[in-house]
Parts: sequence; structure tokens; C-alpha cells
Amino acid sequence: MSAHDRTRGQTKQMVEKTGQPAYLQIVDELRGQIRTGSLTPGTALPSIAQLGERFDVSASVVKAAISVLRTEGVVIGQQGKGVFVRESPADAPEPETSSINAEVLDQLAQVRHSLKELGDRLAALEAAVFEEPK
Repeated sequence: MSAHDRTRGQTKQMVEKTGQPAYLQIVDELRGQIRTGSLTPGTALPSIAQLGERFDVSASVVKAAISVLRTEGVVIGQQGKGVFVRESPADAPEPETSSINAEVLDQLAQVRHSLKELGDRLAALEAAVFEEPK
């Protein structure tokens, strides 16, 4: 394997066409490395450029993945220094998942209701326009 195919000792891994967004595949990979100890607490993540090259994706895809990990409290950014694996889960802020989940579920119910109403209206319009001759 050439030096070009390796980034910070990591084999080049392209994201797969699984239907899962590339940034989530990167999140899963990095989260797995943290869980298994390949990336230990306090360790800096590879740079955005290195991760982009490693996964063969743009910088914006890598930034989206890092943003997810920050939101989860798995990593922490230090301005001018990089992004590091959080020292301990106890340092991570407790997510307010119950109130967030309730709000999301409420919004989802509203969207489903609106879609059902639109579907009913569309069906009525189609029935009126495309009336079958008797």
C-alpha cells in the first residue's frame, strides 16, 4: 500500500452507496474507533483534509460528521488546536432528549396529518377530473 493510500496510519476507506448519507457513515466509523479504543480520550481526530482524503469526500461532509459527534458530546473542539475525543462521558452535557423527542414527534404527527389531508384532496380532484364513463 502506498503512502498516498494511507492517512495517519489509517487505510483509505471510501463511503459506501448504502442509502445512508456519507456523513453518517463517517460518524459511525469514528464512533466505532472511539468505542474500541482506537481513538482514545484526549486524542485529536485527523484533520478535516485528512478525513476527507481518507473517506474520499468533501470537507463539508466531514464537517457535518464532526458536528454530529460534537452534538452527541463524543468530541470537543478547541479553537486553533483541533477536535479531540472527549476525556470522559461524564463531561458530556446531558441531552434533553425527552423534550426534544416530544417536540419532534408532535411535528411529525402534524406533517402526517397534513399529508393525509393533501392526499385526500388529491384523490377527490383526480376522481372529479378523471371520472370514468358509465
